[in-house]
Amino acid sequence: MRLLSVIAPVYSDCFTKPKAEPMPYTAPTAEQRFVLDCIADVPGLAALPAYANASPDMVDAILAESGRLAAEVFAPLNTVGDKAHAKLADGVVTLPPGFAEAYKLYIDGGWAGLGVAEAHGGQGLPFVVAAAVQEQLTSANMAFALCMMLSQGAIEALAAHASPELQARYLSKLVSGEWTGTMNLTEPSAGSDVGALKSRAEPHADGSYRIKGTKIFITWGEHDAADNIVHLVLARLPDAPAGTKGISLFLCPKYLPDGSRNDLKCVGVEHKLGIHASPTCTMSFGDNDNCVGYLVGAEGAGMRAMFTMMNNARVQVGLQGVAVAEAATQHALGWARTRVQSAKFGGGREPVRIIEHADVRRTLMTCRALTEATRALVYLNAAAVDRAHAGDAAGQGLADLLTPISKGWATDVGVEVASLALQVFGGMGYVEETGAAQFLRDARIAPIYEGTNGIQALDLVGRKLGMDGGAHWQEVFAQVGDTLAELGRDMDVQGLAPWLDDALAATRAATVWMTGANNPDDIAAGATPYLRMMGLTLGGWLLAKQALVAATRLRSGDGDPAFLRAKISTARFYAEQILPQVGALSGPVTRGAAGLYAISEDDLAA
Repeated sequence: MRLLSVIAPVYSDCFTKPKAEPMPYTAPTAEQRFVLDCIADVPGLAALPAYANASPDMVDAILAESGRLAAEVFAPLNTVGDKAHAKLADGVVTLPPGFAEAYKLYIDGGWAGLGVAEAHGGQGLPFVVAAAVQEQLTSANMAFALCMMLSQGAIEALAAHASPELQARYLSKLVSGEWTGTMNLTEPSAGSDVGALKSRAEPHADGSYRIKGTKIFITWGEHDAADNIVHLVLARLPDAPAGTKGISLFLCPKYLPDGSRNDLKCVGVEHKLGIHASPTCTMSFGDNDNCVGYLVGAEGAGMRAMFTMMNNARVQVGLQGVAVAEAATQHALGWARTRVQSAKFGGGREPVRIIEHADVRRTLMTCRALTEATRALVYLNAAAVDRAHAGDAAGQGLADLLTPISKGWATDVGVEVASLALQVFGGMGYVEETGAAQFLRDARIAPIYEGTNGIQALDLVGRKLGMDGGAHWQEVFAQVGDTLAELGRDMDVQGLAPWLDDALAATRAATVWMTGANNPDDIAAGATPYLRMMGLTLGGWLLAKQALVAATRLRSGDGDPAFLRAKISTARFYAEQILPQVGALSGPVTRGAAGLYAISEDDLAA
């Protein structure tokens, strides 16, 4: 294994921080490590040959150093990028000050290939460990970390589907981080309906293709931080059938192997609500009929190849919800511990820190509990992807089931927590100087891209619940039942059991209803509340599992007592304050479409 040869550079010494008001961030490494062990079972993954490099010492060193990179390099640029934006001039996108230098530190540290197999030049570590690192970078600077996320998806797609020749030419540069990758699906006339795309691919005599078309909303489609950009582009061959079956995937580099510029360019950068430093590009391919592309996978199999990238990205977008929630919570907690305002409700005359107000504590605990619940779910999902890659069929089934929940619920939580965190600031949160508003603005894109959360909900109820006869959700519910039995035997945390038991019963009943319903409109009408129901219940289960471990370690004196007590307190708060929402969702899930279609368009417009 090539160790992270530059794993411990003194970032504060080799990076000149811009003069801006930074939003401080501290990587929650103790929390991440706990979840990696108790929920993702990284020790179990390390026992598999593919992930033998994931020793405890290596994982600890990685999280510590990536935490420093996030805190000392990425975080100081967050406000800078939000204010300066990525700018387009004459087809060239210039990043805000400091970003190109920070990206060089990222690639010099060997971070880009962390979760890539050694056969492709990577570190051979589990996806879930790489996801923990990505969480840190995203918390520190979501707009910047998007660049790394897209490249990781491109690596996954090429490693799974590209020819050996394409892999030899492009994969190593992506794995090293010298080049970055993009995903080009959306077109002006085809948003979520990918099958309606119009981009064309004409075969060329040398075996390559000539690509022509326009793609919109291309994240990091053009920038000045890397030497080359590898665009993965969906397009149709001349005789391809309509719909998704006629789509093929092509690799279109910004610079061709001979060093010449390919016939593709950025013709616009969107002005967005948030993630201002991330260039969201309109890309034009083949204006001069000479955009060279190389087929990835088989003709007509473009969606299969692209879904490899998209499924990776959907887990990572769920992680963005976790990451923004973590950063926003840290920011709000810091404010609440220092902000002195009116006296406590119900007594006292002297002003107090606002964290002493009961409602502020409730708000902060809601933020903390939701953040920790979604982190556990996404890490479990990422570890299931690792097991699937190692050939575990059950791991594949769990990954399939959890991916739409991770993407949908965790990103909704990211927006919810960012909003609650802003509320802690009061009026000061609504002005830009405190930075609280940026978290909310940045978070709002995550429920939209990589398949809107409504699409994730439809995927969950329309495809994932029925896979293998429902075996995967039945297995998960059985594991929740096992945890309930353990809770009943542990005096220190058994109070969690009734709340989780009620949530499981309601979710099981809703799932049976969903899988037995015959009217597609009824299923679709309840899909979004059902996804939230599943997320809330699984989040409560995973926090309860952590509480069991924390209680055992606390009794044996194994670990930091304050941290372990906090884990139990968080699980208890979640059980008592958040899990009761599950039962209330039963009606919206099972009411069906009749109530929705009884509302006319005139009613909506009145």
